[in-house]
Amino acid sequence: MADEAKAKGNAAFSSGDYAAAVRHFSDAIALSPDNHVLYSNRSASYASLKKYSDALADAKKTVELKPDWSKGYSRLGAAHLGLSQYDDAIAAYKKGLEIDPNNEPLKYGLADAQAAASRARSAPANPFGDAFSGPEMWARLTADPTTRVYLQQPDFVKMMQDIQKDPNKLNLYLKDQRVMQAIGVLLNVKIRTPKRKRAAEAEPPRQPEPEPEPEPMDLSEEEKDKKLRKAEAQKQKEAGNAAYKKKDFDTAIHYYSKALELDDEDISYLTNRAAVYLEMGKYEECIKDCDKAVERGRELRSDFKMIARALTRKGTALVKMAKSSKDFEPAIETFQKALTEHRNPDTLKKLNEAEKAKKDLEQQEYFDPNLADEEREKGNEYFKQQKYPEAVRHYTESLRRNPKDPRTYSNRAACYTKLGAMPEGLKDAEKCIELDPTFVKGYTRKGAVQFFMKEYDKALETYKEGLKHDPNNQELLDGIGRCVQQINKASRGDLSPEELKERQAKAMQDPEIQNILQDPVMRQVLVDFQENPKAAQEHTKNPMVMNKIQKLISAGIVQMR
Repeated sequence: MADEAKAKGNAAFSSGDYAAAVRHFSDAIALSPDNHVLYSNRSASYASLKKYSDALADAKKTVELKPDWSKGYSRLGAAHLGLSQYDDAIAAYKKGLEIDPNNEPLKYGLADAQAAASRARSAPANPFGDAFSGPEMWARLTADPTTRVYLQQPDFVKMMQDIQKDPNKLNLYLKDQRVMQAIGVLLNVKIRTPKRKRAAEAEPPRQPEPEPEPEPMDLSEEEKDKKLRKAEAQKQKEAGNAAYKKKDFDTAIHYYSKALELDDEDISYLTNRAAVYLEMGKYEECIKDCDKAVERGRELRSDFKMIARALTRKGTALVKMAKSSKDFEPAIETFQKALTEHRNPDTLKKLNEAEKAKKDLEQQEYFDPNLADEEREKGNEYFKQQKYPEAVRHYTESLRRNPKDPRTYSNRAACYTKLGAMPEGLKDAEKCIELDPTFVKGYTRKGAVQFFMKEYDKALETYKEGLKHDPNNQELLDGIGRCVQQINKASRGDLSPEELKERQAKAMQDPEIQNILQDPVMRQVLVDFQENPKAAQEHTKNPMVMNKIQKLISAGIVQMR
């Protein structure tokens, strides 16, 4: 669901994991490509990662989809500003303010863009421009032993590429000591960091000039009365808070109700009273107060956080009242509305819990082992008729009715294998083993999938694991024979060039093979096998080393002669 991916993106963004936020928003966009909010959120994530070109593309898409939405121009201005395109940034912010003249983020953004443009116009030309041009820059950095090490660091290389494309971006990276070192190498000067003045030499801080006191305003009798009523309402609220902390709920409700009578322009009295009703288990009253708070908050243009709080309380009350999976739907919808008002981790947690509770309850309501067995038998019939897609459909329905039956996972794994859907087949086989580690059929399914995927070492291990539970199982023994045959084929060098190339390419994508090849000890072992027979003889006595060598042989990476 796009909403679920969006909620995950919001949570990742709130926690500062912007790369994860980009992934989740991209997933949501794939499901809902016309949702302008998703592009806006991903633009903000890209901007936080300083990927301003990507942020700009998403901001433009946001404005294209929703040209009358002021936040889109805020994203557009931020992306232009990050790319030092100050005039474009100013134009974007001004366009947004035409739509929403009171939008504070747009006003601040416009001020920042105008200040940056002013600084850029008054700044002297970059004196280092020539130092970063052409391939000579990389040659000089490579020749210096200090900067040569930096060239192995992707973030440093990226910074130098940015500076080479646009020397004016140098100012963005001057705080990085590696960049300062590189400048010294390119200009053939020794860069020194300025020493701070001693405390005694430092200039004393200037005392800010006192601002003139504002003149008191004359208030009408009505305004004076309103001010007094508001002050009294706050006292009633504080008394209600104190009673709430003491669990004296009836007294708390009395004070909050009194505060509401005195001042109906502060929705916190409603949300606080709703919290008391929630604690008392009076969920209907809680929901009524929350609805009033949201309605009144919209009329008064109250802080969006307050409206989000009222919606979250309502959602919590709805969850407390839920008795079936369908009862969770209004609660989930309410939590989602709250998150659109304000991304609050507590609300997101409640949303996730409600969605999980709904899913668990749906599963319980749908659970029926007898119907599950009927669906599995239907799947078996279609499997015998070689109608594998139909068989998969019935096995899937069977698992919905009884998700704890390892036999159904095993059967569906066999179907997926026939259909060539190896990753799905492997997943089902592993689930089958997880549910019942003694169910031998799960090992034969998993081993067969791994064999078809040409992961012969892994298939061999799977078959051997199955034999621990049934040492005489012929299917497992036959599987081991096939694996050994393929492994020996690689050992003897009997693979055709095409087979060898395919097996090596597949192996190089395997993290385990990559780790073996990157292990300094194993690299020395491989050298000894080629150049030092005596040392190689010692290595053969180490079972762990030989196990890794065997994996490389099976992968076609090395051959033993």
